[in-house]
Amino acid sequence: MTGSEAIVYVIDDDDGARHSLEFLLDCVGIRVRSFSSADAFLASSPPLSGACIVTDVRMPGRNGIELMEELRRRGANVPVIVITGHADVPLAIQAMHAGVADFIEKPFDDELMLSSIRKALARQAGDDQAQAEKRSILDRIASLSPRELEVMDGLVAGHANKAIAFDLEISARTVEVYRANVMMKMQAKTLSELVRMVTLARLP
Repeated sequence: MTGSEAIVYVIDDDDGARHSLEFLLDCVGIRVRSFSSADAFLASSPPLSGACIVTDVRMPGRNGIELMEELRRRGANVPVIVITGHADVPLAIQAMHAGVADFIEKPFDDELMLSSIRKALARQAGDDQAQAEKRSILDRIASLSPRELEVMDGLVAGHANKAIAFDLEISARTVEVYRANVMMKMQAKTLSELVRMVTLARLP
């Protein structure tokens, strides 16, 4: 996802650095939108699905790390690459602890920057896809009746139909009917697929 769907938000108060990075991304066909400050970026609330943020660490107003902390506070799961013109090791450590995707010093090598951005976008695309799949599975689980849910939990726990029937005080034949309904509603072709779905849905 490094073509038309992906977007990089460049945040830097240095006009020259900002335009230079915009030009670099334009040349390789990655969509880009820039902001002169973290506050301007937050005020615009751009869509973050499939996005990556490249931000200078030292800016008037919120700095790059404070921007990232604010995004986390808002529940935004977006990779952030921090760039700085200062060889500031403590700041780099602080940025890494804050969970930045990468930390790059100016003047940076174009290929190094592009490589970091592409990795972040690919990871974000994977995260977005996983979250979409999880939401879809949760919707399917929500469509199950309470009894179907009980049967599904038994199946996922590895219990045989007869054991589930005994636990729920219903016949094995009835369990088979509920099991068929569960597999159909969950769109699972095999029991292992059902287990994978439920495991993914219940991950934090």
